[in-house]
Amino acid sequence: MKRLFVRWLLLAIAVFVASVVCQALGLGFRAHVDSVGSGIVLLIGVALLSFLNATLGNVLRILTLPLSCITLGLFSLVVNAFVLWMAASLDLGFRITKEGAPGFGAAFVASILISIINGMLGVFLPADDKD
Repeated sequence: MKRLFVRWLLLAIAVFVASVVCQALGLGFRAHVDSVGSGIVLLIGVALLSFLNATLGNVLRILTLPLSCITLGLFSLVVNAFVLWMAASLDLGFRITKEGAPGFGAAFVASILISIINGMLGVFLPADDKD
């Protein structure tokens, strides 16, 4: 349970850092954390993102498996961006301010950044005791 909570916090940090980088690049991905209340809303949004990724994301990955095989797995980046775009449309702690193709482009770049940052922060997770 503790490991799940730590992963949840690390994902929230990754979303926030990706938001800062996307804002510096002029993309439309924005996480707004200016108080404790908005930080809690961001945590709820990240929990929703995780839930959507575990449910809708997996269904989409299965449905697009032939396309992923053709593109050597790169199409999974598009699925990740779509799930992020869906979660951001609910405006729970983070959102995409642009509409249409520029909005999806922002979601695409943000999903790549979140994956990279989450992977780098994952180094700090304690190892599983179930070896």
